[in-house]
Amino acid sequence: MAAVEAPPRLNTGPIGWLRQNLFNNWYNSLLTILAIWMLYSLLQPIWLWSSTEARWIVIQNNLTLFMVGLYPRDQIWRMWIIIYMLAGLIGISWGVWKAAARGFAFIALGAGAAFALFCILVGWNTWMNWLIADTVLLAFFLIGGLIPFAGAIAGAGWLIYFPLVFLLVGGSASIPALPPVEMGLWGGLLLTLLLTVVGNIGALPLGILLALGRRSKLPIVRTFCVGYIELIRGVPLVTVLYMADILLPLFLPVDVRPDRVLRAMVGFVLFEAAYQAENVRGGLQSINRGQYEAAQALGLNATLSTILVILPQALRAVVPALFNSFISLFKDTSLVAIIGLFDILKIGRTILAQPEGLGTHREVFLFAFFLYWGFNLAFTYGSRRVEEALGVGKR
Repeated sequence: MAAVEAPPRLNTGPIGWLRQNLFNNWYNSLLTILAIWMLYSLLQPIWLWSSTEARWIVIQNNLTLFMVGLYPRDQIWRMWIIIYMLAGLIGISWGVWKAAARGFAFIALGAGAAFALFCILVGWNTWMNWLIADTVLLAFFLIGGLIPFAGAIAGAGWLIYFPLVFLLVGGSASIPALPPVEMGLWGGLLLTLLLTVVGNIGALPLGILLALGRRSKLPIVRTFCVGYIELIRGVPLVTVLYMADILLPLFLPVDVRPDRVLRAMVGFVLFEAAYQAENVRGGLQSINRGQYEAAQALGLNATLSTILVILPQALRAVVPALFNSFISLFKDTSLVAIIGLFDILKIGRTILAQPEGLGTHREVFLFAFFLYWGFNLAFTYGSRRVEEALGVGKR
């Protein structure tokens, strides 16, 4: 038998990819060269400015302000506890659910290494904390693959994680080690992430109920759900935030005045629920009639059929839309500046008003740009890996 020879090196690996995608014919080669020249022409002056003229010291001096706002500096250790807990949960989820959580695990590991390197470059002594977080993630990954009932532990951990986050961030008067911290002091990236997570997690159950109610055969329920969805989707988010900030206290007792951050969270939940409802309704409509008949053949009533058979398939089908809503809301949190909350952009404007921040508009807004872009890129990559693991659009 003749020996099987390996394919030519020019057709495999990075060189093969370049030949197939960028230099497969003369005009694609010309366009590739033109694009490289344009990128070089645009990026060269940016690189020269950032390495020679930019005043990055304003970012270094206000980095804590960008991260946690006016949160008490002696209580920042709570943020590290939250990060370690998150690393452990991502690690054990990776060990249990493998491919479904692998993308977010890689993101967390890369973010920890990047933050550690950044802290070393700017001379911060917190680089060790990020390496500890990566170590915790890898340790729990090994634990998740070895211990029994790791899936139940991971599920319970995610259920109690977010209440623990609010307990750690906000504190409690009954716990001496966790003195209360006013919500008005929350800011920066901390506030942005909390608003995003609360807005999406709180909106999803409400959106599912609205989607089911819109398909209900009861006229009152269907009319109410349709009216709510179309009303909220017909007004901009700015209007909802103003209503939550100004009108919500008018519907509460005189002695009940929720904090402005809490009011913003309510506004995000009410707004996002209408969009999540339409996403879920699209998933419900994509389910074949045979699935309903199969559930009935098993003896399941309408409620159990929806919970056990129809709804899981519908949510799986709309995973891309749900992650897209998460990314969109992460960007929309910048609107809370109009009601006086210190998100990333509001803090950037505050820094520019300081004497040391005068004339550093490009540095401040470029840093804010990279914060938003980096997190959204990570969310996009993670969502794509989840879609691949669940086989969305393939089976």
